[in-house]
This record gives sequence, C-alpha cells and structure tokens, in this order.
Amino acid sequence: MNTIDRLIHGFDGLLRTVARVKPEAQLPSPSRGALLDPMTDDEIRVSGGLMRVNHTGEICAQGLYNGQALFASNEATGTALAKAAEEELDHLAWCRERLHELNAKPSVLDPLWYAVSFALGAGAALVSDKVSLGFVHATEENVERHLREHLQRLPAGDHASRQILQQMLDDEIRHGQTALDQGGQRLPTPVRRLMWEGAKLMTQTAERI
Repeated sequence: MNTIDRLIHGFDGLLRTVARVKPEAQLPSPSRGALLDPMTDDEIRVSGGLMRVNHTGEICAQGLYNGQALFASNEATGTALAKAAEEELDHLAWCRERLHELNAKPSVLDPLWYAVSFALGAGAALVSDKVSLGFVHATEENVERHLREHLQRLPAGDHASRQILQQMLDDEIRHGQTALDQGGQRLPTPVRRLMWEGAKLMTQTAERI
C-alpha cells in the first residue's frame, strides 16, 4: 500500500474502533462467573470511571498497533503488530461490556485518543522497526503501572472488573516482553518519562469525560 492507502486504512480502523458497537471478542470475558457482591452508587461510579479509562486505553492500543503495523518496514514486524492489535480487541470488548454493565459511557474523546495514538505509532514505525517495537514495550510498561494502580483503587466488591483487569495485566506484560524479544530497542528514560506524563493526562481526562 502507498501512504494514501495506509491513511485510508487507518481512518477505517478509527471508525471501526470508536463506533459505539461492541466488538466481537475471541475469548470470553474473564468476568464470567465472578461473584456478585452488592455495590453502592458511589462504588459503581468509581468502577465506571476506572473502566472508562481502561476502555480508552484499549482504544489507544488499537490506534498505536494499527499505525505501527501499517507503516512497518519489515513484513514480519507488521504482521506481528497486526496480530497484537487483534489480541487487544478482546480487551476492548471486555471493557466495553463491563462499561455497559456499570451503566457507564465511553469517553467522548476516544476518537481523538485513537488519532493521536495512530500518529504516534506510524511515526515510530517510520523511524525504524526497532524503535517501533521499543515504543510498544514502553507503552505496555505504562499500561502495567496503570492497571496495578486501578486494581488497588477498585471497590472491594467489584470482582468482575478486577478479574478483567488482572487478565489484561498478564497479557500486557507478555506483549511488552514479546516486543523486546522481537528486537525492540529500549527507549531512553526521558522519552519514557514523557510517555508516562502523556498517559497520565489521558487517564485523568478519560476518567471524567
């Protein structure tokens, strides 16, 4: 594909990802069979805000991986990144399903976050595949930190959300290590710190709107 074809494909991915239609998951949600402890309205609100953040994070993952896959210079790298995006679709589906159960809405800024993530992924891929895979590893490090924090903040009775986030945490750790195993280059500390600050801005915004 030429550059125009890639951008059209990326825009198509945006429309598919941010559409308010639950994506199909290949694997059942880890929340199946979770205990159903009663939760107060305040606890439901907290859980809804946290799961909205995680849903937005999965929107960003789709943009990032799709941008990297489309502009990867090596076909094998592009295929691996496209496969990772497919695996992340399960996370997106689980989060959207849990949002519905909590009567919470996705972030209204999801289209913006997808577009920014797609641009970052494409930019990293255009530098080199090693940098692109290193970007994946650094991103997954940030996601891991957020998930651990959210597991601490979730209401004690929200077993369903907890089981989803725990499975996502296991998967993200694996994805980050896989990126390094495939030749990813660890990004410099200042770059990783800047990415962390950007991720914090996204989470703080998504939790509210």
